Amino acid sequence: MNLILFLLAFGVGVAMSVQAAVNTQLAASIGANSVVAALVSFACGTVVLAGVALARGGLGPTVAALAGQPLWKFAGGFLGAAFVFGTVFLAPRIGLLSLIVLVIAGQLLTSMAIDHFGLVQMAARKVSPARIIGVVVVVLGVAITLFGERIVASFTR
Repeated sequence: MNLILFLLAFGVGVAMSVQAAVNTQLAASIGANSVVAALVSFACGTVVLAGVALARGGLGPTVAALAGQPLWKFAGGFLGAAFVFGTVFLAPRIGLLSLIVLVIAGQLLTSMAIDHFGLVQMAARKVSPARIIGVVVVVLGVAITLFGERIVASFTR
């Protein structure tokens, strides 16, 4: 695999954590309004993406092709909004670390199913036993992150 692509993916993970923290602070500074903070986040992102799309040659043929797409292909926007709102709403309530490890666990398990079964019209990539072990290790890490202090406390009683 390409190291540069792996580093970019790692950077996306960094951005997700920073985004959740920044959006949480925005919500707190505007009266704990998670919905408006998510809306502002999406509006800023929309402006940036529109600028990049225009700089790359415009939107003409692409926008025309949108009319012929099945409705389910637009679910990404709703899911993205749910993700941003969820992080803004949950981070101050459960903590950023708990939020992110649970997001990662959800992403891993869902991605494994999508890859293995070729769901959502993605190419099927059979999940190997080594990858299953890797996911199990990460899920155990999530459990330790969330409940490790309680587990240790139960042994020291």
